[in-house]
Amino acid sequence: MEGVGHFEPLRHYAEVHLILEPLPPGSGIVVDSICPEDDLDRNWQRLILTHILEKQHLGVLSGAPITDIKISLAAGRAHVKHTEGGDFRQATYRAIRQGLMQAESVLLEPYYSFSLTVPTEQLGRAINDIRAMNGSFSDPESHGESVTLTGSAPVAAMGSYMNEVVAYTHGKGRFSCRPDGYRPCKNAQAVIDAAGYSPESDLENTPDSVFCAHGGGFNVKWNELKDYMHLEAVLKDETGRERPVPKRSFDIDERELEAIMEREFGPIRRPEYGRSFRNEAPAAVSVGSAKKQYLIIDGYNLIFSWSELKQLASENLDLARTRLMDILSNYGGFTKSEIMLVFDAYRSPGLEGSRSEYHNIHVVYTGDGETGDAYIERIANDIGRNYSVRVITSDNLIRLSALRSGILRSSSKEFEAEVDGVLAQIAEVLNKSNERAHLTRLKDGKQ
Repeated sequence: MEGVGHFEPLRHYAEVHLILEPLPPGSGIVVDSICPEDDLDRNWQRLILTHILEKQHLGVLSGAPITDIKISLAAGRAHVKHTEGGDFRQATYRAIRQGLMQAESVLLEPYYSFSLTVPTEQLGRAINDIRAMNGSFSDPESHGESVTLTGSAPVAAMGSYMNEVVAYTHGKGRFSCRPDGYRPCKNAQAVIDAAGYSPESDLENTPDSVFCAHGGGFNVKWNELKDYMHLEAVLKDETGRERPVPKRSFDIDERELEAIMEREFGPIRRPEYGRSFRNEAPAAVSVGSAKKQYLIIDGYNLIFSWSELKQLASENLDLARTRLMDILSNYGGFTKSEIMLVFDAYRSPGLEGSRSEYHNIHVVYTGDGETGDAYIERIANDIGRNYSVRVITSDNLIRLSALRSGILRSSSKEFEAEVDGVLAQIAEVLNKSNERAHLTRLKDGKQ
């Protein structure tokens, strides 16, 4: 079974995926890692394995400790700014419990191995006693007037058996035993009912996870975690298929959308973009005629993924931002897309943040204490509940969050190639218009 734990209160982050496998009796707890170091740094992996072994983890049937299980680290994710060691402790504990809640656990009980010697005439009584205890034994060994049985039986049933042996053999019997590991409990349901243990009520060993949205943490129940987790499942279902992405409808109430945009940017009174005459794009052009959509763009991520802008940013970051806004203004006017460009000012102490418009695009600078990631996730969820929204970033956390919510997403490199294609189409349209204008002037001159 795959267990997942996620711990993400505000300014903390860790997600852990563990594979839980049964082992033969007596194996105890074995840990391993099958997670590539390219996905999760070796130091984080060592920390997670330490957290697995540092405490006695309880099972979900009766609150008894687990044993005879292999726990393998399959995947994990840290945040470059927000992850601390204690975050992985919480995520690891929750992953174990979440896996156990899904698995078909077996209640075990301790067993004794025993040696019982009784007079030959008492052999029948001894055999009946062992069978009544749900024990097992090998063939009796005869020693003249006595016989010896060796086998194993539950500790609970053999607790006071020594006294019984002394009584019915009149002191002639001998009994010895020693611990012999754990085996499935014969009356498991009765023991579970008597324990009255509720794993979901055990807050110190919770199977639930914590996620962050709108600047605060919220609890996600263990059986709903697959709809929220940031990493893909390592184990597939019985058909070998990936976990399906939630489907969304795109029939927004325009008044709701307008209210969201005015809340962020105030009343929108900008003129139509472009000139009044009609541009005739080539027949092959499809982007310009596509359905209007909202693009939410991680500004700095796009700048430092775009070779031209990255070079410009190394000389003057303000120029790089302005150049990007000019490019997006042209792109948005041609494709009729609503564009929201977000710049992260989280590390700028005292900055209050701002919302403004640059020609036909919305520009957001987040304030001190608010990350661009958090703003993008919030606004994408607000607009994307019923509308076509696409998030542009190469930040895996934002992309996974968008995937979880069913929102379209593109990497910065993919979007750069798309913009280059649109700008080429714009140039082709302008060339055609210029050619028509030139021919018209020539014709007018002849007349």
